[in-house]
Amino acid sequence: MKFDFGAGSLALVMAGTLGTPARAQTAPPTTPAAPAPPASPSTAKPVPAPAGITVSPTIKTLRVEGSQRIEPETVLSYTKLRVGKPYTTETLDQALKDLQASDLFADYSIAGVADGNIVLRVRENPIVNRIVIEGNKALKSDKITKEIKLAPRQIFTRTAVRQDIARIIELYRRQGRFGAVIDPKMVNLDQNRVDVVFEISEGPKSKVRQINILGNTVFSQDQIRAQMATKQARFKRLLSSATSYDQDRLSYDQQKLRQFYLTQGYADFRVTSAVAELTPDKKDFIITYVVEEGKRYKFGDVTVDSQIRDFDSKKLAATLPLKKGDWYNAKLVEDSVDNLSQTAGLFGYAFSEVNPEFAKDADTLTMGINFNIAEAKRTYVERIEINGNTQTKDKVVRREIRLAEGDAFNSFQVKRSEDRINSLGYFQDKMTIKQLPGSAPDRVILETNLEEKSSGELQLSAGYSSLESFIASASITQRNFRGMGQELRANASLSSYSKSVSLGFTEPYMFDTNVALGGDIFRRDYSSYSTTGDSNDTTYEQVSTGFQIRAAVPLTEYWSATARYGLSYDQVTLDEDTYYTNGACDPAIAGAYLCDAVGNRWTSSVGYSLVFDNTNSRVRPTKGSKLSISQDFAGLGGDTKYIRSTANYTKYMNLGSSFILSAHAEGGYIKGLGQDVRLTDRFYLGDPQMRGFDIRGVGPRVTRTYYDTSTVPATLSTSDSSNTQTALGGTTYYQARLELELPMGSGARELGLRPSIYMDVGAVFGGKKPTLTETCAAANAASVACVAGTRQYTDGSGNLLYLDTAGASTTTNTGTPYTYSLGTYKETYSGNTASPRLSVGVGVNWTSPFGPLRIDLAKALLKAPGDDDKLITFNIGGQF
Repeated sequence: MKFDFGAGSLALVMAGTLGTPARAQTAPPTTPAAPAPPASPSTAKPVPAPAGITVSPTIKTLRVEGSQRIEPETVLSYTKLRVGKPYTTETLDQALKDLQASDLFADYSIAGVADGNIVLRVRENPIVNRIVIEGNKALKSDKITKEIKLAPRQIFTRTAVRQDIARIIELYRRQGRFGAVIDPKMVNLDQNRVDVVFEISEGPKSKVRQINILGNTVFSQDQIRAQMATKQARFKRLLSSATSYDQDRLSYDQQKLRQFYLTQGYADFRVTSAVAELTPDKKDFIITYVVEEGKRYKFGDVTVDSQIRDFDSKKLAATLPLKKGDWYNAKLVEDSVDNLSQTAGLFGYAFSEVNPEFAKDADTLTMGINFNIAEAKRTYVERIEINGNTQTKDKVVRREIRLAEGDAFNSFQVKRSEDRINSLGYFQDKMTIKQLPGSAPDRVILETNLEEKSSGELQLSAGYSSLESFIASASITQRNFRGMGQELRANASLSSYSKSVSLGFTEPYMFDTNVALGGDIFRRDYSSYSTTGDSNDTTYEQVSTGFQIRAAVPLTEYWSATARYGLSYDQVTLDEDTYYTNGACDPAIAGAYLCDAVGNRWTSSVGYSLVFDNTNSRVRPTKGSKLSISQDFAGLGGDTKYIRSTANYTKYMNLGSSFILSAHAEGGYIKGLGQDVRLTDRFYLGDPQMRGFDIRGVGPRVTRTYYDTSTVPATLSTSDSSNTQTALGGTTYYQARLELELPMGSGARELGLRPSIYMDVGAVFGGKKPTLTETCAAANAASVACVAGTRQYTDGSGNLLYLDTAGASTTTNTGTPYTYSLGTYKETYSGNTASPRLSVGVGVNWTSPFGPLRIDLAKALLKAPGDDDKLITFNIGGQF
């Protein structure tokens, strides 16, 4: 681009669109000539300019060439050139700068400077046809296009491209990719259009290779690094995102360090510098902190100065965890402020202010604290506002709030209301109730801002279990039916050992009273099995059809009582082709205990439960406890008579740093009333209640051990693969579990990993010893060979048809040959002991892309003879 002065004139040449225009050179000053004598006024004529003095020419005409989309008047408006005005090289130079600053033109120049007929020649910037992003994998294209300013149908400028490159690089730096390179390209199209292509080389994530601490003497570098959110890149943190460099996290870690030292008594601690340096290979960062630890302080006098007359300052001070002479701890100070605020809230002071006043003595290294509770008026609830509920009716939320309009404010009841609303599961997690000033100083407005989430659930799942092989289930649940808080559910499941279908409905507030009413109807088919080696063989089948209705009423804020009635029809059968002889169950084949269980029975039962629950969430509690005491009486009609009592207790504790500890204990006892407790009503224990043991792997069982009849005398087999075990259950059981959920880095949390370590202990025992059989009693005689037993077959009138012996071929009265071999065996009863079984293990829940997965690795440390242990258990399924 240039000024065109004509032949022999001086030209201003511009290097390019983005270059800085060069200044026009001025002619060197000439020596002024002697002035001419003044003319007489009467003969005055126009006097030419004295030699050496330049007169600026004026613009005679002014026009624009080359503009297509932009009007010529618009082009001229960006400059100060106007017809009739004088111009110089400086004004023309400024006009070119103004055109450049508009970012509208790819090229521009000025012609006609010599004669005053000025022409602005421009070439417009092209129009962006489309934006193309290539090479991006870590960041999706839609996230990048949201940040960049260039867009289709906008004017292309190199300035905009440079700015967008800076924005994209910043996006990658936020992800810890400091090696990202953006290469912009422009593809020219017809009609002065271009495609803008950003070719991205993302590079690897920049890790934190090393964290250095300088100036520390009290705590080691490892102790200090443990307090930081940023971690050094090591193999054990392969899945953690905390090893990526993040500039914002650098500031956060400085705060964490200060908090740590303040909790240890170092009130003067400070971080003097924090520097992050890129390694020479441009891949990782080395972070260096320089700290000054200072002296360690102890608590001095701790006092409370309350302006609220209801409070006794001395008594309040005595309840605080701060004691004179203890090491100073800033966390205890914060907790004390919260405790005092909550105490004020319990007495109805919603807006009380608690201000700690510090008195630091550098000579005695003590920190005195006075908690000043400002004067406040007792507060009352003026109004409760429910916002954001579009489907859920107001009354569903209001009945969970423990305060009513006009009540005295109580912070404990507000927190309890938050927990109850969150436990409904209808709204976003961690909803809080805001406390807003009312129309007067002693009035408060409780504002509940809700964000509803789907309360209906349609789930289809399929998977594989190490226990039940293929599993399929379908369920539909509406936990907020009609927006009334009612629950409607239907489900069906199918596996190798069970299939079931059920329908249920629960109304939590019947007729708007504090009484819950619900019921279920069901059909369950269950196949029990015996274990032979590593295989499971089906024994009896149980089909239960029935219903249950129940009613629950709260007794206090945390206690509730439930009453129920159930009626079911149970059909217990054995495969006749396998276990029957002459139309009857054969104890020699099935065992007397299984033959006793066969039959159809009605069970009519009534029961109750007392429940205590103060957990902070019904979905996934992290604090609080649950207690349940239940009894059921069967015998109001029907064929089954018993009384069954159970109790269980669970305590949840948040240990901090995302460690959640849960302790669980339960037990039960069932007693037959005038009859033995049948096999299907007993307690069973094993996987999944006690990990480390197979399903029903703990407790009383009958083991059938077969004889080796090839020797004289016959000997019992020592191979477990040929022995058969059948669990019989017990009338009494106890079980306890201690489990610690472990925190994971953000990377693992994003993958849905939740690991835990646990310890399980328990036992099941009691009940009548079953009748045992042995088909080789004569084997004790040294000279007698143990042979297979003989069975006789008769017709309906009792007439003998034929005899069966081991390996012998006989012919029935119809002439059909028949061969049957009856094995010889001995049955033993074991496992009926209250001695505790103990297992320890580690497990992990993974919300995988193909469904929820649970893997447990558990080792049985204590077990009784006959118990069936198992090292690994896994379950996997999918939802769609």
